Amino acid sequence: MKKVTGIGGIFFKAKDPDKLKAWYEAHLGIEASDEAGAIFEWRDADDPEKSEYTVWGPFPQNTDYFKPSSASFMINYRVQNLHELIDELRETGLDVTGPKEHPEGIFAWIMDPEGNKIELWEPVADT
Repeated sequence: MKKVTGIGGIFFKAKDPDKLKAWYEAHLGIEASDEAGAIFEWRDADDPEKSEYTVWGPFPQNTDYFKPSSASFMINYRVQNLHELIDELRETGLDVTGPKEHPEGIFAWIMDPEGNKIELWEPVADT
């Protein structure tokens, strides 16, 4: 089974997310929305007709979204067949939160051995 297929997003805590977004836009041309951050579109290597995206998003410093991790970042990995992967991860003894259905796809979360929260995402187009 193919598991992780790429990076779905990179999320990190910022003291002032709006100010940081403005800095990245002014200096690096990264245009970010108020909600999701920046969306980087790309084509699937195996199917160039298929449009995909990766999200870059600063979160407020006090966000609860990364909990229980105390890390200042979280990486979202794109996966195929999240339900099957969740079953496999649980069989190995990992604590998995989810799955959670969302208009963008299906999400689940695990922690790595160093306490970093990992978000797993099966995009709606892949379901």
